[in-house]
Amino acid sequence: MSTHPPIGGPPLPGAPVRRASSAPADLPAAPQGAADTVGRGVVVPGGEDAGGTHRRTLLLNASREPLCVVSVHRAVALVLSGKAVVLEQDTRELRSERLSLPVPQVLCLTRYVHVPYRGSVPPTRRSVLQRDAHRCGYCAGPADTVDHVHPRSRGGAHEWTNVVAACARCNHRKADRLLSEIGWQLLVTPTAPRVRAAVLAAAVRPHPSWGPYLGG
Repeated sequence: MSTHPPIGGPPLPGAPVRRASSAPADLPAAPQGAADTVGRGVVVPGGEDAGGTHRRTLLLNASREPLCVVSVHRAVALVLSGKAVVLEQDTRELRSERLSLPVPQVLCLTRYVHVPYRGSVPPTRRSVLQRDAHRCGYCAGPADTVDHVHPRSRGGAHEWTNVVAACARCNHRKADRLLSEIGWQLLVTPTAPRVRAAVLAAAVRPHPSWGPYLGG
């Protein structure tokens, strides 16, 4: 977390939180002046990595639940228009002829946005590795693949409670056998993460500052 002072301030204590019926994509646009300022000629030092992390910002609802991932330029527009406040920011700065400010990494909306309920998200290799912190569920070593605890060839389902991160060695040794057959025990209990956190983890490589807000 940067030592720069946060951009904008939190809502006044005791102020009511209004609930809007719009979805995230329907958030009001920033004032034209602000959009022009952050949308043209802005430079982010250091560029971006392969996952696009440098140019993405985690947006939280007013309830502090993960909402979606937006571009840095969109994040700055939300801040300048007073629709969001910065919780985490970078040491690098956005620069243009008329603007210089730290790169926001985590934003929180000042007003709650209602999001329709979505069903469970099926596990993917990336989201399972993210959930298990890239640690093997059998030996706790670095994991680079996933394994079905109850093998699919023997009726196991492809669901969160039946899949864990695994290292290649353990995955190969276990093969299509049951844990009871080889005397192994899981070091973790596989569970389904919160839906939105799973979506975010699968969609983009999270910035380190996002961790406390994505939860599990």
